[in-house]
Amino acid sequence: MKCRRCGKQAEVELRSHHAAFCRDCFFIFFRRQVERAIKRWRMFKPQDRILVAISGGKDSLSLWDILLNMGYKATGLYIDLKIDGFSEKAKEKVEKFAQERKSDLIIVDLEKEGIPIPKIIHYSGKEPCSICGQIKRYYFNRMAYEKNFHVLATGHNLDDETTRLLANILRWQMTYLIDQAPVLPPIYRFVKKVKPLYRLGEYEIAAYAFLKNIDYFAYRCPFSKGATFLKYKEYIAYIEYKFPGTKLDFYEGFLKKLRPLLQPLQRQSANTFHICPECGYPTLAPQCSICRLKAEMKK
Repeated sequence: MKCRRCGKQAEVELRSHHAAFCRDCFFIFFRRQVERAIKRWRMFKPQDRILVAISGGKDSLSLWDILLNMGYKATGLYIDLKIDGFSEKAKEKVEKFAQERKSDLIIVDLEKEGIPIPKIIHYSGKEPCSICGQIKRYYFNRMAYEKNFHVLATGHNLDDETTRLLANILRWQMTYLIDQAPVLPPIYRFVKKVKPLYRLGEYEIAAYAFLKNIDYFAYRCPFSKGATFLKYKEYIAYIEYKFPGTKLDFYEGFLKKLRPLLQPLQRQSANTFHICPECGYPTLAPQCSICRLKAEMKK
């Protein structure tokens, strides 16, 4: 199998693109997919300060790596969930990555915040991924705003976006469909959110991380077992295996054909928010959900 660009021996086959690449040409392909996403959606400018949400996995570390390689000012943000046997190992990978690249890293310790994930799950009784995601989004948004970043970037990939799209369509979750896009504009105290890897699947990102020798944390969160999202992801992966290229067509089709029809309904206006009296976070309620959670935990 030969590289489509240079004719050398290929190392990575991409069935969805009917192509194969050698190592160097695959890096060019990967970078162009990211550049295309950034340019098409006007995600950020060269001078912007970017806060990258980092889990320690292949997606977030690959995103941080390529943004740094492209010359952007990208700082990592790691939320230490305090899950025994999991969080400390992921944190080690993140700290090592930051040290090797001499890049800035912000760490939020949920134990110090009074809401470590295992304790919250036990207390709330809610679905673990739901409550964990809510807490992480709170700190992503809050850190980005308080530390004056222009953009918050996440490592969501094509598999994540198509899985979410499928789940939202199956249940016609219109509120979530309205907010699904590679870019969410800034509003009130929420900075712009972007997903530069949205055109790349898990396989392509795993290949990039492997060929770049990125030392990432490969284990799945112990609380995610049985999550519905993972089942939908398996279904999407099966469809892609049988019909290569379906994922990208599915998501790009949504962005071109359905999303424009939803834009008039997009998000609350800034004047619907007010400030949480405890932490200053934007909220629609008298007190934000995280401060309410902290107050309940102290009782």
